[in-house]
Amino acid sequence: MKALELLAPARTADIGIAAIDCGADAVYIAGPAFGARQAAGNSIEDIARLCEYARRYGVRIYATVNTLLEPEERPLAQKLVQDLEKAGVDALIVQDPAVLSMSDSLIMHASTQCALRTPEKARGLESLGFGRLVLERELSLEQIKAISEAVHTEIEFFVHGALCVCYSGQCYLSEYLTGRSANRGACAQPCRSLYDLEDAEGKVLIKNKPLLSLKDYNLYHRLEDLAKAGVSSFKIEGRLKGESYVRNVVKAYSEALDRLVARFPDEYCRASFGRVSGGFTPDLNKTFNRGYTELFLDGKRGQWAAEGGGEYVGKVKRLTPAGFILDPASPDIKLCNGDGFTFEGGGVRADIAEGYTVQCKKVDTLKEGTRLYRNISTAFEKQLEAAKPVREIPVQLSVEINGSILVKALSEDGRAASIQLEKPVDIARDAEKMVQNINMQLGKRSGHYSFSVRSLAVKGDMPFMTASFLNGIRRDLAEQLDQLPVQARPLYRGVRQPDSSFRLEYRNNGELMRTKYCIRYQLGLCPRQGKVKKAEPLFLRNGKERLQLTFNCAECEMTVTAS
Repeated sequence: MKALELLAPARTADIGIAAIDCGADAVYIAGPAFGARQAAGNSIEDIARLCEYARRYGVRIYATVNTLLEPEERPLAQKLVQDLEKAGVDALIVQDPAVLSMSDSLIMHASTQCALRTPEKARGLESLGFGRLVLERELSLEQIKAISEAVHTEIEFFVHGALCVCYSGQCYLSEYLTGRSANRGACAQPCRSLYDLEDAEGKVLIKNKPLLSLKDYNLYHRLEDLAKAGVSSFKIEGRLKGESYVRNVVKAYSEALDRLVARFPDEYCRASFGRVSGGFTPDLNKTFNRGYTELFLDGKRGQWAAEGGGEYVGKVKRLTPAGFILDPASPDIKLCNGDGFTFEGGGVRADIAEGYTVQCKKVDTLKEGTRLYRNISTAFEKQLEAAKPVREIPVQLSVEINGSILVKALSEDGRAASIQLEKPVDIARDAEKMVQNINMQLGKRSGHYSFSVRSLAVKGDMPFMTASFLNGIRRDLAEQLDQLPVQARPLYRGVRQPDSSFRLEYRNNGELMRTKYCIRYQLGLCPRQGKVKKAEPLFLRNGKERLQLTFNCAECEMTVTAS
């Protein structure tokens, strides 16, 4: 049976715990250094706290050590790896092969920064000893399947979140423009900046637009396709995101995976234990996004450029000196102070919302008739905070009443506990009601366990048992289970091939970026669309910087170089 893992991001240990409560099977988090998000570092003590909480449910914790290391940094990285191992992490997500030799016991996962797009490279990474491969996002199902069939490792794939415009691990634009290297965890995100688009003669074709900014990834409806293609870990992007984002997205995808497992119970199971119940109803349209795309999953191009994402709320009916009045898409639309809106050409936050009258800062690109999308809902954020779900390990009880009372417990993950007590002297006046009380009192929650009575066998008279007596049995069993370690589902451990000659290379050959995204296609200027005969270079300008766009139509790729 194939275990399906929902892998959640955590900027902090508390966000990681929130992700677990909402259904994550694994969490990835950075330590104090060498993570690909410098602003998301955590102390070893906090990671140890997260690991301890995760063990309740057999949830895995992966630490990111996925920057390229300078030679003088390797001793510090070695010490970090040792500290992470002592803290209890299950695996490291790695870009620099030097980290592979820093631990004999930790499992190693090849980061998406390794730019993995082909079966040949997958086999090479497997030969180095990686137990899991994190694939590029810009792949089709056919390509994912080919890679999965070429190796024995686990396959991890992003299913939701922000998209880098270029191939992962091969972006040098931030370093070129600002001196901040993406491969060192310091990306300045120049792909979200505003640019003018010019032709070779300097004619401005488009002015002041985020021309390299993509929509967000959303494969919520494609989990079954991905599982059939060989993916076992479904990864959510967002190690810089807040707790509300993580809660909402994790719960949405966890429920989707639960439905997939329920449809194919003989093929799939979840990679951790515990059932999530109660709490808010997730809604991916109410969490910040730039619009959604499935990118190249079907092997086809689409309109991938970022646009107003979120819940469509209506059009601007009229501008006012202090803001605007909304013409709502439906009477059910309710606005709140702090709501965030996006539209073609910008975004704005509501300072004050009274009915459909909004006070906000002036935005020149906001016009009458502009379609507005709400991607930050203050009311929904409050729901996320107030209505938190509960995650509990199901425990089944069998009760035998004879000369004594014997209660056996079996948890979802296979731990067993039991308690045997003398039978109370008093006989129950109403045996049927006593059975109801046994089922009710023993079938409650204790700690993070949810108990239910699977069987009840009585020989002789039914004794009278008080609620406190039955509750004491349940609490005792919970304490016994707490003393037993959860047997987490095993991870695949890679094996280094002694004769492996594979080497990871990081060479840009003057390229600042290579991408499947094509500005010509986005604008309808691709030769295959029939409007132009040849894909001549175009140029991006931001202040004094001018970047050249070159189009490789044979490979259907765009490259960015310094002009």
